[in-house]
Amino acid sequence: MTDQSLAAEPGKARLSPRKKQRISRAIQYVVLVAVLVGVVLYADWPSLAQNFAKPDVAEKALPELFTIALKNTLIYTTGGFVFAFLLGLLLALMRLSTVRPYRWISGLYIEIFRGLPALLIFLLITFLPLALPGFAVPGGTYGQGILGLGLVGAAYQAEVFRAGLQAVPKGQTEAARSLGMSAARAQITVVIPQAIRIVIPPTTNQFVALLKDSSLVLFLGISGEYVELAKFGNDLASQYANATPIMVAGVTYLLVTVPLGHLAARLEKRKVRAR
Repeated sequence: MTDQSLAAEPGKARLSPRKKQRISRAIQYVVLVAVLVGVVLYADWPSLAQNFAKPDVAEKALPELFTIALKNTLIYTTGGFVFAFLLGLLLALMRLSTVRPYRWISGLYIEIFRGLPALLIFLLITFLPLALPGFAVPGGTYGQGILGLGLVGAAYQAEVFRAGLQAVPKGQTEAARSLGMSAARAQITVVIPQAIRIVIPPTTNQFVALLKDSSLVLFLGISGEYVELAKFGNDLASQYANATPIMVAGVTYLLVTVPLGHLAARLEKRKVRAR
């Protein structure tokens, strides 16, 4: 056997990157199938169905699941979103302002409310009447929930708007100013509308995030006609000693969040294609 043939044999034994990828993928499929088979064989399905998917317990949640819990969840979320949208836009404009105090105030707000857990904000809201005797949040329980979601959401929405405002070409402002518009009018009529169109996909995701965060409203001590989905499911689960109401509440969340998530992804793809 010649030296050249000896040198060629190791090369023949090597696997191409594509073949290695196929082998790796095949191993992953085998492991996944093995795990699924294990779950199917060893899970106690009757017990799971009894505790997490009991039809007669699920029926107890109707119609209040939609007429009270889902309705309140959408009220808290929509109100908090509008609050966060408006305050976030103001904070973004302040963050980009040439006036230093505005930038400092906006930056401080964003850092604080992005750094604190949302749960802590809701707990602090419950102590407002003690800290400010005689003060009451307008709207009562709804107002408190909307305030908590809005304060937290505004910090994130401000950064979304800041990116959108900075994405608007400076030539747009210069063209508006050349037509005799003031800086404020150019910002309001030219820059902000374009920025809002740019941030529609991430803003949709922000709405979904607030919808999920609306479950924190339960820490305000809500009850009765003010309960949202998480509180509603938890109360029924405690009443019937069964987790089915919690699963029903979770499915209801998904009925709203999954379509919105797909909508945000489609809007993002459309924006990418338009570039």
